[in-house]
Amino acid sequence: MSASWIAYSLLVGLVALERLYELRLSARNAAWAFERGGVERGQGHFGAMKVLHTAFLFACPLEVLLLDRPLIPALAATMTLVLLGTMALRYWAISTLGVRWNTRVICVPDLPAVDGGPYRYVRHPNYVAVVLELAALPLIHSAWLTALVFGVANLALLRVRIRVEEDALAELCAYDERMTDRPRFVP
Repeated sequence: MSASWIAYSLLVGLVALERLYELRLSARNAAWAFERGGVERGQGHFGAMKVLHTAFLFACPLEVLLLDRPLIPALAATMTLVLLGTMALRYWAISTLGVRWNTRVICVPDLPAVDGGPYRYVRHPNYVAVVLELAALPLIHSAWLTALVFGVANLALLRVRIRVEEDALAELCAYDERMTDRPRFVP
């Protein structure tokens, strides 16, 4: 085990701790929503999302270790900057949504869809951040296979997730009136 693999594994571990924090925040926000009559949709795909994102965090350091992926300093520096940018975007989205942010699709009926913060520019800034993160984190240490496999799998899941989320928001939160003029991902 090289020093770069150990440092990289620690970075992935920090990202995993950050995800655990998000799960706790999500559970607290879900309780808030359910107390106010929140309606959950898309439970069928949520388990697959949990498995995918958990497996991703294990795959990153495992690919580096098992396939002897090199640390390329210029790539590592660039992807670290992208990773930091994804976290900034995700937390901008989370802070904009406040107690309405969740890892699950839970809508409180008649609360209008949020259209401030990064949602002024795109409908799904959090998913933009996740897509970029699934590329950046593995590529910090040249784990291109993990980036490819999990990136494609995530895109397939996002097709389902976004449809479920937009349908729920349209039905319960006046989403169409507030958001259809915005692009989904790229301003």
